[in-house]
Amino acid sequence: MTSLQLSPAPGRRAVLTRRIRFFAAATITYNVVEAVVALWAGNVAGSAALIGFGLDSVIEVASAVALSWQLASKDPERREHLTLRIIALSFFALAAFVAADAVRSLAVGEPAGHSTPGIVIAALSLAIMPVLSWLQRRAGRELGSRTAVADSKQTLLCTYLSAVLLVGLLLNSTLGLWWADAIAALIIAAIAVREGINAWRGDACCAGCGGPAPAEQGPMTP
Repeated sequence: MTSLQLSPAPGRRAVLTRRIRFFAAATITYNVVEAVVALWAGNVAGSAALIGFGLDSVIEVASAVALSWQLASKDPERREHLTLRIIALSFFALAAFVAADAVRSLAVGEPAGHSTPGIVIAALSLAIMPVLSWLQRRAGRELGSRTAVADSKQTLLCTYLSAVLLVGLLLNSTLGLWWADAIAALIIAAIAVREGINAWRGDACCAGCGGPAPAEQGPMTP
């Protein structure tokens, strides 16, 4: 099992911290663009999934800002617990809003319109986010930062959401399955709840990594 490595050399820690802050800045920049496009396209098309995707982008920005705030401290570990709580609560807020909007769409039989900008931004995110998440997660594990890894999960979540969103939008546009958009939104909400629970518990290991990393132990090897 691969886990957090908590004791890199001081020089290496400085390099990793700068690297993670750069990834956080890149995440903020991209997600601001993503949020604007997704929320605009979602409002135009009446798409609950697109609006949920846009809100997730806003939350990713908040998560990256919280991570940058933590790393700016002289003692980042003192801010780690609060930062994880912020990330977790942001997941829960996203899930609640998106689920409510999706249920409303299903209840009233409200179809979402075709959205070319939505399809394009979902496809771009599906290509960009896995790479950015992997780079940040690798640096966070080596540094021993649970919040850096938790923030990388926000970015990885965007990959899942991009895939779900893209499928929902394509089914709606090509086959006229209007309910696919709302179902995609509910899947987005469910994933957000799961990741929020993991962040709240301090589980910094991404899905499929084998479980949470111990908080006070040294490096572990497979």
